[in-house]
Amino acid sequence: MSDQTWHQSQGMLNWLKNYQRAFLIGDVSAGVIVALLLIPQGVAYAIVAGLPPVTGLYASILPPLAYALFGSSMVQSVGAQAITALMIGTTLSTMAPPGSPLNLVLAAQMALIAGVTLLVCGALRLGFLASFLSRPVMSGFTSGSALVIAGEQLRPLLGGALTSVRPYSACIGLGSLLLMWLAKKYLARLLEQIGIRKKWADTLSRLAPVAVLLTAMLLVSAFGLNQLGVAVVGKVPSGLPDIGFSVSNDHWRALLGPSMLMAFVIFLFSQSAAQSLAQKRNERIKVDHELFGLGAANLLSAVSGGFPVTGSISRSAVNYEAGANTPLASVISAAILALVLVAPTGWLSWLPMPVLAATIIIAVVGMIDFATLKESWNYDRSDAAAMLGAAGGVILLGIEAGVILGVALSLASIIWRASHPHIAVLGRIAGSEHFRNIHRHEAETLADVLMLRIDSDLFFGNADIVVGHVENLLNERTSQGLHTHHVLLVMSAVNVIDTTALHALIELNKNLRDRDITLHFSEIKGPVMDRLQRSHFMNALPDVQLFLSTAQAYHYFEMHPPLSR
Repeated sequence: MSDQTWHQSQGMLNWLKNYQRAFLIGDVSAGVIVALLLIPQGVAYAIVAGLPPVTGLYASILPPLAYALFGSSMVQSVGAQAITALMIGTTLSTMAPPGSPLNLVLAAQMALIAGVTLLVCGALRLGFLASFLSRPVMSGFTSGSALVIAGEQLRPLLGGALTSVRPYSACIGLGSLLLMWLAKKYLARLLEQIGIRKKWADTLSRLAPVAVLLTAMLLVSAFGLNQLGVAVVGKVPSGLPDIGFSVSNDHWRALLGPSMLMAFVIFLFSQSAAQSLAQKRNERIKVDHELFGLGAANLLSAVSGGFPVTGSISRSAVNYEAGANTPLASVISAAILALVLVAPTGWLSWLPMPVLAATIIIAVVGMIDFATLKESWNYDRSDAAAMLGAAGGVILLGIEAGVILGVALSLASIIWRASHPHIAVLGRIAGSEHFRNIHRHEAETLADVLMLRIDSDLFFGNADIVVGHVENLLNERTSQGLHTHHVLLVMSAVNVIDTTALHALIELNKNLRDRDITLHFSEIKGPVMDRLQRSHFMNALPDVQLFLSTAQAYHYFEMHPPLSR
């Protein structure tokens, strides 16, 4: 069994039972590298959430262990993430002062509610709900959130508002931002040119923000820049988080909606990261295991002083590129973070806020997806409009409203397409039994026959539109001097006919009979036919003929021209 397929029949801890010594080097190297990323990211995202910096580290210790136990992705990195941090900060900003004890309680309470929601969804097998947010809408939501986060980091990047910029803060912040951008754009290529393998060149370039941050910490410490207006993180308490949980009974109702929405977003982002990497590794992601893994991760975050967590697309990509083979890499990352907290943490107090802001900006700007917008604009303008609508909703209305708007736009897109089905006027390709759209192919038609292929299921949302389209085509033929005797509906693309559509077809047949036109059907699928036979449909349409194939119907019409009737 190959390294990439041994884990496809995953069960809980199956990866550990089948662990191979050859995986260890990759897991250790990836664990160390991701831990280096998690330290500044955890601190930075906790600040975005309005929480003490150390909570970002707490949220990255026990949750990955829970995901390793229940999740199905081999390389998913679970922990603090930018967009969920923004949602936490937005939700809690109206309930408690940032950094206050109550804020900590409410953040953990959000993780509890989100965790329970995910576990319940896993038990009920509701993973399919992720399908209600299309890729363009998801991209728009992500891009809008990234712009909001980047905009909120301008103040700490510059040391104040645009009218009150602190020069040392601005210099170190903008300088760090420039170095990180240059590293992101050119460093991997430069490392390849000097002989480093592409895989490691890409990984090292992703670690450039860590190197910039460490350099900035040394400069702040050596030159006392914190005394010259450069804000630093300040004291970070040492020691592992206390295991326990407290709640605010006064805030259950206020937290319930945002936390359940948070659970939806957690699953969407985690599933996106897991699926994208699963394709590269020939893995199969189990949706229910993902829900259980994420639910358990959030429960452990709640009881260990953390906040809602999810899979990080960028960090999971680093984990994969650094050689991770199994969730042991995440376990190693969590162990390293625990050791960092057990050891003296005084050095973390020198983390400069402007550089952390630059780190966040670089991370989230990479989430802005111009490629999908361009592709959608060229391929399907409705998808592009939905993407822009989702992004605009996040920017103008807030992230929670943006999520709701994104789901609404996805559903609206589905409903609009389903209610406006493509209906092709068919003709026969000369010398064959193939029938194609006469507006796309040179095809033969019979003067008194209108053959239509309905390329959609028939249901209450489109039944009247389909019937109206048939009648409009008949009116057009009449205005052209053509008298129609037969209408054939080709049902090869119809998988469902609901009750509303059934009555619409019966009414259509009645209207056609009043115009001396006979309605026929061809290529009705077996399951559809079974349901029709159980209804009164066949009795209500005594003159209707059902043809096995369109070719059979065409032959019948040829053998029964109008003059012979």
